[in-house]
Amino acid sequence: MGGRRTTRRQQGRGARTVERAAVWAFVPVAVMAPFTLLALAVFWLPLQLVSDVPFWWFVVAFLCLGLLLFVRPFQAAVLTPLLGARHPDPTETDRVTRAWRAIAQANNLPADRYVLRVLPSDELNAFACGGHLMVVTSFAAARLSEEQLRGVLAHELSHHLGLHTVAITIGHWMSVPVVMLARIGFFFENVSHAAAQSFGRQSPVIEVVGVLTAAVFRGAGWVFSLALRAVDAIGNYVGHSSEFEADKRAVAMGFGPDLASALRAVLAGGSGPRPIGWRGRLSASHPAARTRVARIEALARNPAR
Repeated sequence: MGGRRTTRRQQGRGARTVERAAVWAFVPVAVMAPFTLLALAVFWLPLQLVSDVPFWWFVVAFLCLGLLLFVRPFQAAVLTPLLGARHPDPTETDRVTRAWRAIAQANNLPADRYVLRVLPSDELNAFACGGHLMVVTSFAAARLSEEQLRGVLAHELSHHLGLHTVAITIGHWMSVPVVMLARIGFFFENVSHAAAQSFGRQSPVIEVVGVLTAAVFRGAGWVFSLALRAVDAIGNYVGHSSEFEADKRAVAMGFGPDLASALRAVLAGGSGPRPIGWRGRLSASHPAARTRVARIEALARNPAR
């Protein structure tokens, strides 16, 4: 049940396959950047009333705060509970740790380099996040065989090695002020409508001002909301490429059959995870499991592809 040691030729081929995906993974970040700067400018303007902080210092502070997402202790202590994950229980620890040690050995990595966590869920799923975090659902930890867990963890490690998770984490952090402004815009739209309806009966001017204010906030909310939808659409398209490249690297590591077996378990269990919230934005970028199995089997037959 031990791991398979990757040859230099396989490692080189696996590294080359993720280069394009690593570059493309940052495309959504580039698209999000101007909207993030615009949102930060909106938050910075009221700050100018009470301080003399330059705008670019404000931007740098925001970016530096985001760097904490890549600090291993911060991920373990803060990001893990934010995702709703937990430490594996004794049974999960035994199974997941054995599978992970085989992956680490095959890639000449220290076993404690990455943080392994479990997400309580009845879905068969796993994802990588930040710079060190790998999460499997409790259902996957309980139902997948050790071989299948090896395939899943090899795939998630490939996301880390291919820098896909770096781009995703940066993108999510940059979207925070955009999401906040979109929600604030829609909130004040509702407040303005309520004010127009309540006080507009007393004065037509108040009604007109309330309606116009609501229209302004609605427009602002839609601008930032559409920006998020556009970036998510681009991210999902790019994410398909990242998933395929991570599969290629897992095959190059020697864990392709294990990963294909895990994906067949996903097919047998139904349609897979539902796109809800932050984790849903990750899962929405996954191609169909059936397609991935076919490509993995094709790579196994023709490793030079």
